[in-house]
Amino acid sequence: MTESERPAGKIDPNVPTVARMYDYFLGGKDNFPADREAAERIVQLSGKGGADVREMARANRGFLVRAVEAAARAGVRQFLDIGTGLPTQDNVHQVAHRIVPDARVVYSDNDPVVLVHARALLTGDPHTVIVEGDAHDPKGLLDAAARHLDFGEPVAVLAVALFHYLAGDDEVAGIVRTLREPLVPGSHLIISHAYVEEGQSSGERKAGTEEVYRRTTAGVLHWRDRDTVRAYFDGLELLEPGLVPVQDWRNDDPIVAPGLDKGGILGGVGRVPLEAPQSG
Repeated sequence: MTESERPAGKIDPNVPTVARMYDYFLGGKDNFPADREAAERIVQLSGKGGADVREMARANRGFLVRAVEAAARAGVRQFLDIGTGLPTQDNVHQVAHRIVPDARVVYSDNDPVVLVHARALLTGDPHTVIVEGDAHDPKGLLDAAARHLDFGEPVAVLAVALFHYLAGDDEVAGIVRTLREPLVPGSHLIISHAYVEEGQSSGERKAGTEEVYRRTTAGVLHWRDRDTVRAYFDGLELLEPGLVPVQDWRNDDPIVAPGLDKGGILGGVGRVPLEAPQSG
């Protein structure tokens, strides 16, 4: 049985999922009342000293689009999107195929609703598949992706708005190391992660947001500081403009929604160096 034929797990419409909440933030319709209720609570909390979470979701999606475009223009022909979320506009394969029509794209997720929707969307696309995978098991995830991707050639690995749903700092650092192990020179690592600058978010907002996410299937929302996220790119060439708020990453649109300067999501793209550094 192939990944696309494997039956999805049980769907519980009464338990919010981050994928369906994100869909709601982006204006989608693939969500249930429990998702909308949880999302609206986050929207209310986001008004307390922080950016509107809907604007953050749109800014994060814009970062994904621009990062995939940058990787494709740099010669990358393979993409692995981990924790892909529900299909929306400008999915990774659509963005990549505008530049590289035969680019191979593997989506990975463990949400049964995501698996169902993505498989329906990708029917008939010979270059794009979705596999069931869990970020807590990066080796298994890579093994599944390797059935469709050639890790002997450059691959762009995306973990966009993923790691802040994992609580353990050491575990996340280990996941990143595992995901980077098979990447050859020219490969790209694309990460975005929730952050709040010191003094720019009330304790009430943070506590309230974390409480909402504890009731979702993810069970956690964990902000990390800039230095922690920056360390995920150690040893890679961090593409300009570096690790910055997602709305500032190679964005030519001068309009920035109010509040996005008060925290939100950091984004960065690292490239495996094409040449090993010379020893001294």
